[in-house]
Amino acid sequence: MTSKFFKRSKAAASNPTRSKVLPSLSKKQLGDLVPKRGNKFAPKIGSALLKAAGWRTVGEIPNIPQAVVLALPHTSNVDGIYAIPSLFALDLKISIMGKHTLFKVPLFAQLLKWIGVIPIDRGNKGSVLQASIDKFKTGKPLFLGLAPEGTRQYTKDWKTGFYYLALGAGVPILPVVMDYKTKEIRFMSPVYPTGNIDVDLPKIYAQYRGVVPRYPERLSQPLQDINHLAE
Repeated sequence: MTSKFFKRSKAAASNPTRSKVLPSLSKKQLGDLVPKRGNKFAPKIGSALLKAAGWRTVGEIPNIPQAVVLALPHTSNVDGIYAIPSLFALDLKISIMGKHTLFKVPLFAQLLKWIGVIPIDRGNKGSVLQASIDKFKTGKPLFLGLAPEGTRQYTKDWKTGFYYLALGAGVPILPVVMDYKTKEIRFMSPVYPTGNIDVDLPKIYAQYRGVVPRYPERLSQPLQDINHLAE
C-alpha cells in the first residue's frame, strides 16, 4: 500500500521544482539543544523511505530546546507517510498531544510515549492551554507539533491556540511546510510571538507562500489568500 502512495506522489510531481535557497537538512546539522529521539536505526530507515518516495527535508532548525511546531498544510492522512520518515531521518523528536484516556493500557501507553504523545485531558477545556504551557515550564526539551487548521478539510480560519500557547510558554513558533509540488518538507524561520497576533500571524502565513498540498481544494483560506498574493 505504501508503494502505491509513493507512486501517486511521484505522478503528482514528476518534475518537482526544488528549493533554490533552502539547503538540504540532515541529522548531522541538528544542534545539541534540539530534542532528539536517540535511536540508531530510525534515521537509516527514515532516510531510505524518503529516498524511495522521492522526498527530501530542507531548511534549518535553530539550536533551541523548545518550540511550538506548525505542521501545514494538512489535507490528507497520507501526509504522515512522508512526514514521519522525515522526522526519523533527522532523529528529531516532535511531540503531539493525545487524549489522556489512551494511556490507560500500560503497553500502549509505553508505545505512545515512545512516539512522543503527551497525555492531555481535553474534557477540561479551560485547563488544556495551561496544561500545555506547563509542559514547557518544566524546562525539559520539547518541540510540540500542532496543526492549526484543525481539520483535513477546507477551513476559513486557523485555530489560534498555538499562538497563545507559544506566547504563554515564552517559546518560538517554528513553521514547517509540506509541499507536494516540490516534494519537500521545509523547516522555515522561527517567529517569536510579540503578543500582537495581528502582526505576527502574517509573518507565519508568508512562509507558506506557494505551497501545494496533496488536495489543493482543501487548502485553508489563510494559505489560499497568501498564495493569491504571490500570483
